[in-house]
Formats: sequence, C-alpha cells, structure tokens
Amino acid sequence: MQTKVAANAQAMKRWLGKAETALGNHSDRLNAINIFPVADGDTGTNLYLTVRAAYRALQDASPADAVDVGAVLARAGQAAMEQAKGNSGTLFSVFLCAAAEPLAGHARLTSSLLAAALNRAQIRAWSALSDPVPGTMLSVMEAAGRAAAAVDAGQNGNDSNHALGLVLDAAVEAALEAVVRTEGQLDALQAAHVVDAGGVGMLLILDCLRSAVLGEELRSELLDGLHGYDLQDPHIHTDMPDDDGVEVMCTISLSPLDAATLRLRLDELGDSVIMSQVGPSADAEGLYRWRVHVHVPAPAPALAVIRSLGDPADVSVSELALPRDPSGEVSAEGR
Repeated sequence: MQTKVAANAQAMKRWLGKAETALGNHSDRLNAINIFPVADGDTGTNLYLTVRAAYRALQDASPADAVDVGAVLARAGQAAMEQAKGNSGTLFSVFLCAAAEPLAGHARLTSSLLAAALNRAQIRAWSALSDPVPGTMLSVMEAAGRAAAAVDAGQNGNDSNHALGLVLDAAVEAALEAVVRTEGQLDALQAAHVVDAGGVGMLLILDCLRSAVLGEELRSELLDGLHGYDLQDPHIHTDMPDDDGVEVMCTISLSPLDAATLRLRLDELGDSVIMSQVGPSADAEGLYRWRVHVHVPAPAPALAVIRSLGDPADVSVSELALPRDPSGEVSAEGR
C-alpha cells in the first residue's frame, strides 16, 4: 500500500511544505467557489498564507527541536495562529494547535496517536466558533476524525505502519465524502452548485498529510467531479450581492473571564466569531494570548470592545466585499 513510511517530526515538516505547495496551486479555484460564510473569494488565499506561516516557522528549527512530533506541530500551529487569515485560516490554526497536544513527547506517529490528534483537533475547531455550522470545513475535520477513530479501534492497539496507513487512508476518504455532502448542507452552496471551499482546502491538507507520511503521491483524482471545482475564475460571485461589513482580527492577552466576556460582546455585535488560545500557558500576570476573528457591520464598535478589555496586537480590518490581496497585505487599523 505504501512505499516508505516516515511517521516522524520531519514528516510533519514535509506535510506542511506539501500543503503550502498544494494550496498555492489550488488557491485560485478555492477562491472561485468561496461562498460561505461570505462570498468574498479569499478562502484559498487565506488558507495558503496561514499554512505558509506554519511551514516557515519550522525552517529555522534546530535538529534538537525537530524530534518531538507534538513540539514541531505546536511550533507551527502557534505561528499559524499568530498570522492566521480569515475564517478558514483561523480554523486551520486551531486544528493544528489542537492536533499537536496528544502528540507531545512522541517521536513517532502511530494510528492511535493520529486518531487522538484528529479527534482533539476537530473538537477544538468546532468549539472555537461561537456559532459553528455544518457543511463547512468543520464537517470535513469531524468526518476525518471519526473515520480515523473507527479504523484505529479495529486495530486493537496495533502500532504498526500498516495500521497507520489504514487510518490515514480512512481519514482522507471520509474527508472526501464530507466535502461532497457540503453542497446539500448549506442553502448558499446548493444554490450556487458548488461544494464548500474550506472543506476542499481541508481535504487537500489531509491528503498532503497522508502523502508525507506514507511516501506516496498526492491523489489528484480526489478533486475530480467536485461541483464547481472546474471554475478557473471567481465569476461565480458576479450575480451575488456584496457582503456589507468588515472582518476584524487581532491577537490579545486576556484572562479567561475577560475572554469569555469578549466573545459574548462580539457575538452581540457581529457573527463568525472565532476565539482560540495561542499557546498553552498563561503569562506572569495570569493572562492567555487569544486570536480573535469577527465579522461586523463597522469596525469601530468591535475595536472599542476589544480595547476596553486589553491591548490588541496585529489588528487588521478587511472589507468583506473585496477579495484579500494575494500578497497577504490587508488594510490595518491600530497596529
């Protein structure tokens, strides 16, 4: 089934490198089918830039830092979280940080560890959103995690490379099936006759993981027949009304109570609220770093709420009606 299994920390680095390349190659088509939560044509770009940040964080790691699988992914995940772009990038960052946790202290990936990592990651991603919606990349993460757990349970503790390959194959197959289902789960996707862009991006990322660990080529046929994915230009958005409002993102240090307060107040002001902890530990004052994402009609009220609770860093404000600049530059306020 596989030629050369490399289930170590270096394979995780190769995974993110493969994902950066794959998302770069597919970003235009992902942007073209980006309908939900807003049709702003940037899902592919956001995922690419976020995965690129994760991969680049590993380029200067010393050999001593590159043995622990969990530590490598945690380093990449924190970098991704700090530089996450949009809904899709933020959710992938949450996924990566959470996946690292069960792998901490392990030099080799096994089927059981992978199943635990995928399960932890999908649960954390669902919980990061105030109002999670099925039919998105969340559903793809969940399907992959459930399939991995089911196959691993049937291995009775077998930690062989063969068992790991079975789990990886099952996760990718389940992810594909979940992507196909997204079209029927969201009215906006059904009306546009497309599958979810973030879901397709997550499918590519998972196939890159399978490829990096098993030493196999990416399965290009996975994308064959996905509704809307043959589009090369974002003309699918032509007849859709512009989405009013802006996307506000920042990083901020808060106590758990203030973080809960901020989430509640942002829920009152807008939607697509994502808050996730950056790093596992509090600082000397008992504050945790949080990555914050929200869609709001206007930036000022959201920024006022954020600044009333702390001192945000890396504040960005982007128009939802316009695609993000492929260079990664965004309009900013309060940097």
